[in-house]
Amino acid sequence: MPAGTDATAPGHGQNAREIMARVEAGQKPMDAIIGATSLAAESLGLEQTIGTIAPGYEADIIAVAGDPLEDIAAVRQVSFVMKGGKIYKR
Repeated sequence: MPAGTDATAPGHGQNAREIMARVEAGQKPMDAIIGATSLAAESLGLEQTIGTIAPGYEADIIAVAGDPLEDIAAVRQVSFVMKGGKIYKR
Protein backbone atom coordinates (compact mmCIF):
# COMPACT_ATOMS: atom_id res chain seq x y z
CA MET A 1 0.00 0.00 0.00
CA PRO A 2 1.45 3.40 -0.91
CA ALA A 3 2.22 5.83 1.87
CA GLY A 4 1.01 9.38 1.90
CA THR A 5 -1.92 11.56 2.72
CA ASP A 6 -4.02 14.16 0.99
CA ALA A 7 -4.84 15.75 4.33
CA THR A 8 -3.64 19.13 5.43
CA ALA A 9 -1.83 19.69 8.71
CA PRO A 10 -1.14 17.73 10.78
CA GLY A 11 -1.13 15.06 8.03
CA HIS A 12 0.99 16.92 5.49
CA GLY A 13 4.73 16.51 6.01
CA GLN A 14 4.36 13.54 8.33
CA ASN A 15 5.97 10.94 6.04
CA ALA A 16 8.47 9.76 8.65
CA ARG A 17 5.73 9.30 11.24
CA GLU A 18 3.67 7.25 8.79
CA ILE A 19 6.65 5.04 7.91
CA MET A 20 7.39 4.49 11.59
CA ALA A 21 3.74 3.72 12.38
CA ARG A 22 3.61 1.13 9.62
CA VAL A 23 6.67 -0.64 11.03
CA GLU A 24 5.29 -0.45 14.56
CA ALA A 25 2.12 -2.10 13.21
CA GLY A 26 4.16 -4.99 11.77
CA GLN A 27 5.19 -3.96 8.26
CA LYS A 28 8.80 -4.71 7.33
CA PRO A 29 10.97 -1.56 7.29
CA MET A 30 11.93 -1.92 3.61
CA ASP A 31 8.28 -2.38 2.62
CA ALA A 32 7.34 0.80 4.51
CA ILE A 33 10.14 2.71 2.76
CA ILE A 34 9.09 1.37 -0.65
CA GLY A 35 5.52 2.42 0.14
CA ALA A 36 6.74 5.98 0.62
CA THR A 37 8.94 6.06 -2.48
CA SER A 38 8.54 3.94 -5.61
CA LEU A 39 5.08 2.56 -4.76
CA ALA A 40 3.76 6.03 -3.96
CA ALA A 41 5.13 7.31 -7.28
CA GLU A 42 3.53 4.41 -9.14
CA SER A 43 0.15 5.04 -7.51
CA LEU A 44 0.27 8.59 -8.88
CA GLY A 45 1.32 7.49 -12.37
CA LEU A 46 4.70 9.17 -11.88
CA GLU A 47 6.89 6.07 -11.76
CA GLN A 48 8.79 7.17 -14.89
CA THR A 49 10.08 10.36 -13.22
CA ILE A 50 10.14 9.94 -9.42
CA GLY A 51 10.37 7.29 -6.72
CA THR A 52 13.57 5.64 -7.95
CA ILE A 53 17.24 6.61 -8.01
CA ALA A 54 18.20 6.11 -11.64
CA PRO A 55 19.41 8.10 -14.67
CA GLY A 56 16.67 10.33 -16.08
CA TYR A 57 14.67 10.48 -12.84
CA GLU A 58 14.23 13.55 -10.64
CA ALA A 59 17.09 13.77 -8.18
CA ASP A 60 14.99 13.74 -5.00
CA ILE A 61 17.12 12.08 -2.33
CA ILE A 62 17.43 12.13 1.44
CA ALA A 63 20.07 10.57 3.64
CA VAL A 64 19.42 9.66 7.25
CA ALA A 65 21.72 9.28 10.24
CA GLY A 66 21.53 5.57 10.87
CA ASP A 67 20.16 2.45 9.27
CA PRO A 68 16.36 2.56 8.98
CA LEU A 69 16.28 -1.18 8.33
CA GLU A 70 17.70 -1.70 11.83
CA ASP A 71 15.94 1.24 13.55
CA ILE A 72 13.08 2.78 11.59
CA ALA A 73 13.26 5.92 13.77
CA ALA A 74 16.33 6.86 11.69
CA VAL A 75 13.91 8.20 9.05
CA ARG A 76 13.36 11.17 11.39
CA GLN A 77 17.09 12.01 11.45
CA VAL A 78 17.49 13.52 7.99
CA SER A 79 21.05 14.69 7.40
CA PHE A 80 20.95 15.42 3.64
CA VAL A 81 18.21 16.62 1.27
CA MET A 82 18.35 16.96 -2.53
CA LYS A 83 15.26 17.96 -4.52
CA GLY A 84 15.36 18.17 -8.30
CA GLY A 85 19.14 17.93 -8.19
CA LYS A 86 19.50 20.95 -5.88
CA ILE A 87 20.98 20.40 -2.42
CA TYR A 88 18.90 21.93 0.38
CA LYS A 89 20.58 20.39 3.43
CA ARG A 90 24.06 18.96 3.97
